[in-house]
Amino acid sequence: MKYDFDVIIPRQNTDSEKWSLYPEDVIPLWVADMDFRSPEPVIEALKARADHGIFGYPNQALALKETLVSRMEKLYSWKITPDDIVLIPGVVPGINITCHAFAQNKGVVIQPPVYGPFLTAPQNARAIRIDAPLVEKETGEYEIDWDILASALSNEARLMILCSPHNPVGRVWTSKELEQVAEFCLRNEVILCSDEIHCDLVYEGHPHTPVAAISPEIAQNTITLMAPSKTFNLPGLYCSFAIIQNPKLRETFQIARQGLVGGVNVMGLTAALAAYQDGEEWLIQLLDYLQSNRDFLFEMIYTEFPELQMSKPEGTYLAWIDCRKLLSTHSNPAKFFLEKAKVALVDGKWFGKEGEGFVRLNFACPRKTLQQALERMKHALYS
Repeated sequence: MKYDFDVIIPRQNTDSEKWSLYPEDVIPLWVADMDFRSPEPVIEALKARADHGIFGYPNQALALKETLVSRMEKLYSWKITPDDIVLIPGVVPGINITCHAFAQNKGVVIQPPVYGPFLTAPQNARAIRIDAPLVEKETGEYEIDWDILASALSNEARLMILCSPHNPVGRVWTSKELEQVAEFCLRNEVILCSDEIHCDLVYEGHPHTPVAAISPEIAQNTITLMAPSKTFNLPGLYCSFAIIQNPKLRETFQIARQGLVGGVNVMGLTAALAAYQDGEEWLIQLLDYLQSNRDFLFEMIYTEFPELQMSKPEGTYLAWIDCRKLLSTHSNPAKFFLEKAKVALVDGKWFGKEGEGFVRLNFACPRKTLQQALERMKHALYS
């Protein structure tokens, strides 16, 4: 089936957070959901489930777990079992459960600039946040400062939360980088929690490697968080999962969630199963479209916005745009583009102090929408 990602689907008045936060004349390129219809097999599966008319408590979703086992082996040669999989309603709850389970009154290492909930999860669990900031190169790309990370992990840390692929900087960590991170954690007896929600959204030349798939020893020290939500545009259905191969870690994780974080709703389970079983054709076409949008955005920034800089994301559909040259005249670039261009972006400060002067732009939208937003931004800056 041929999917048309150029179709503009009205989302106002549909209870969309993305499209309802700002006035109707604003183009929202902020929160990370896509302006594309989900795969047709997902929609058909949800219709069939709705037609059944009974929405009782779901079981443990063995079919979904078995599908995930097959998927991990096919994509990554990673052998897991259904018992290793814990279904949860979101990756962010998974991060917070992990902090509560393993890091109360202990240190939690994160790598800013990073997805906002990473910054607050340690505090929610009465843990101590330890920052090991990424290092920006002259090209705008980011890398890990191994000395800073080693120091952070030896500083009373009990847990590290890794963002892989990284949101917002767009890095897809190489297997060598991931192995070194994991080895640092093992050496310091620090549990590694890897948020891999964007694992399917990677571009040519940048394959994703689940850190737990590198070796059995690393797997025994790792909690991996994944979901179909970003991949197949299903965030509103709240279906995610943790892969925890160490039985003791899995038991502690389960105990920490008791009475606080429930399971996955029946529609989320239905959509996830259909997506993973029958959504691959849609995903292949989506990645081609996203890569084209990424390249179009990069070229526009490079040629039409001399004060701005961005590197090409290796993964995700999120662009991390350096607006620091504007700070002398526009102290808050995100606010400037919202007020003067009517384009909503995410303020880089939400990702930590290292993000000041940056904005994050979501390019998972029809090309016409992206082009219109960039034209508005250009007009606001230069007319």
